[in-house]
Amino acid sequence: MSYLSMTDYDSASEEVKREYDDQIAKHGRITNMKRTLLHNVPAFKAYMEWYTLYDLLVPVVGERAMSLYSYAISSGNDCLVCSTFFRKILIDSGDDPDNPKISETEELLMDFGSAICVDPHNIPDELYDRLKEQFTEEQIVLLIAFAGIMYATNLFNTVAKVPLDEVLYKYRKKEDK
Repeated sequence: MSYLSMTDYDSASEEVKREYDDQIAKHGRITNMKRTLLHNVPAFKAYMEWYTLYDLLVPVVGERAMSLYSYAISSGNDCLVCSTFFRKILIDSGDDPDNPKISETEELLMDFGSAICVDPHNIPDELYDRLKEQFTEEQIVLLIAFAGIMYATNLFNTVAKVPLDEVLYKYRKKEDK
């Protein structure tokens, strides 16, 4: 059961309607998380910075690597909404999210994403060394900042008990059904 309601377009303010319309124009639909966040436009805009960091990282590592990184973080946080969202992206592109064939970079990002969720105070030095071998400090900052927003997104969905979007139902893991 959802803790918070989703905004209703018909009764929303003009500012909320603009954000709602913008999401539909950009993505073809608006997610339950975004409809819930739109109870407060500044909070909504803060979370939408996820896209800014994502867009900066895609040229560095690629879209697939970003989906795997996001999936590792979301799965590590047991976020049903986000982990299922990234399962959908991976499955729809022909991947097996439970047994992906991954490159060295993708493995590094998945290891880092998982480590962040397990114990962010004790990420192994070996993992930091691998990151420094592959990325500049600016890129590592982006990776960590992106992980922070992904983590925050997971937290919002979990704490607010945002319901899983219907379009994601068939992508759930068997144990999540």
